[in-house]
Amino acid sequence: MKRDELLWFLRRYRLAVQASVAPDGAPQAAVVGYAVSDDLEIVFDTVATTRKSLNLRTNPRIALVVGWDDAVTAQLEGTADFPTGDDLERLRECYFRVYPDGRDRQSWPGITYVRVRPSWVRYSDFTQDPPHVVEVPVAQLG
Repeated sequence: MKRDELLWFLRRYRLAVQASVAPDGAPQAAVVGYAVSDDLEIVFDTVATTRKSLNLRTNPRIALVVGWDDAVTAQLEGTADFPTGDDLERLRECYFRVYPDGRDRQSWPGITYVRVRPSWVRYSDFTQDPPHVVEVPVAQLG
């Protein structure tokens, strides 16, 4: 799998399941609407008081699953942060291109943006026999 192929796949979808870890070690998952930058940064918005936001501020490790339709998925693992300054502006614009209504949510109390920098990906296509599965560190994508 090449980096541009992963970008194309991720951009076909608008929803992902994200998983984080609670302070007591319990897993927690939620569906998020996301966008992907040209630098393969995944961005989504949330309210600062949500479980995912609180979890990621304590433990930035995150996993995402995209594209469960049609037996083809990308599973990603990486780290999350809460960008500020120029990074925040750039990523918000990326997000607003996919979710124009996100501009309206900026007025919500506690709205925040999460950036995910994937470090590992597993792409699985179970429509083939045998299934096509690629598992690599993101840095090794061609």
